[in-house]
Amino acid sequence: MIYNHDDDTIIAQCTPNGAGAIALIRISGAQAVAVADRICKLASRKELTACESHTVHFARVYDERGGVIDHVMVTLMRAPKTFTGQDTVEITSHNNQFIIEHIVQRALVCGARMAQAGEFTRRAVLNGKMDLLQAEALNELIHANTQQTLKQALAQLEGSFSSWIATIEYELVRARAFCEASFEFIDEEMTFDAQIKDGISRILATIVTIKRTFDAQQQIRQGVRIALIGSVNAGKSSLFNALVGTKRAIVTAQPGTTRDTIEAGLYRSGSYWTIVDTAGLRETDDQIEQEGIARSHAEAERADVVLIVVDGARAMTPAECDIYHELYTRYAHKAMVVYTKADMPQMVDGAVCEQSPVIMVSTVTNTNIVELEALITERVAGLLARAESPYLLNHRQYHVLLSLEQQLLQIEQQLTIEIAYELLSIHLNDALALVSEMTGKSVSEYTMDAVFRQFCVGK
Repeated sequence: MIYNHDDDTIIAQCTPNGAGAIALIRISGAQAVAVADRICKLASRKELTACESHTVHFARVYDERGGVIDHVMVTLMRAPKTFTGQDTVEITSHNNQFIIEHIVQRALVCGARMAQAGEFTRRAVLNGKMDLLQAEALNELIHANTQQTLKQALAQLEGSFSSWIATIEYELVRARAFCEASFEFIDEEMTFDAQIKDGISRILATIVTIKRTFDAQQQIRQGVRIALIGSVNAGKSSLFNALVGTKRAIVTAQPGTTRDTIEAGLYRSGSYWTIVDTAGLRETDDQIEQEGIARSHAEAERADVVLIVVDGARAMTPAECDIYHELYTRYAHKAMVVYTKADMPQMVDGAVCEQSPVIMVSTVTNTNIVELEALITERVAGLLARAESPYLLNHRQYHVLLSLEQQLLQIEQQLTIEIAYELLSIHLNDALALVSEMTGKSVSEYTMDAVFRQFCVGK
């Protein structure tokens, strides 16, 4: 079904801004083909309205004076077999922003309007081409920063999570049917309590499994943060530069050179790493340096992996011993101890922890830098393994799932006492309403707006 207020013909650039060979501009809506005919002339001299669906045509786009804006390829797709479920025309032009903007402006003059964020996908949901779970998976797919997130998002786009929700819906409908049957045959003392209990228990067990991995998923879905922390002049900035492969951080012999956090991102082994260099830790009266130290601790708290960096070529002062002891105590669950300056005589005394150093490196000779990356990769793989789940939840889905769990727990509690089947039926209907909210069947306009506001305009 196409909603009247979604009948407008909309247009947007679907490819990112920037230099490149080609760009894609999408037009969708009731007048999409007519708008395209007003701005394009096919090389075949045919009108686009006379062409068959799902065909590609060479054309020229003209300005209001009849001048050629660009040579393009035009793809015609008629409803309902399109992404949005509406008539759709996609124009592939050369990727010059002046050309793209000129084409879009011509279409706006000829009857289209600019698409809002996520409006193409929103129309796909409203027209039954996908449900809200698949739409959210599409957004995850576009923004995935790890191979795991990409894989899960693609599976959900193909309907894995929707299928599981459909199973829940089936179980709840079945439980409600048993509930109503028990009420009908109450005089004959025929009940189906066991069947209702089994269905609710199966749903709750799966919800518990999925919830267990939610926090870990949230930490790694945008990539893994790796913070370097330690005392001043421990070699953090040099190690940071070695890991990111460029002289990103300033390195000097003067203590306290790094006053703020510096970060850089890179892809490693199918995941996105954000490596963060932090201000050195020490006692200081300098207010700027104190703020930098506070930010260092904040980054260490936020990070998924903490590299505690120690100057291996210098004996620690008692104050430094205290600093490192506190660091290791606080971050032991996610820490790796790295001793720097392995090219120089080592003077460390094991004050960081009772265990031996994880690794000793040198940024001068590149000793063990590759090995350190391998250790980080292994640690990241462990994080990803803990985050594994059949489904990738966002915050909206998670909170609806929590509400569903609470509703089911109430039902389960009811099943332990004398059952009032009319009341039980009401609770089951409430649970079914939450399932509909999850998939978008009965979601509010406010929630729809909130979901699609996160999408790019071209999607």
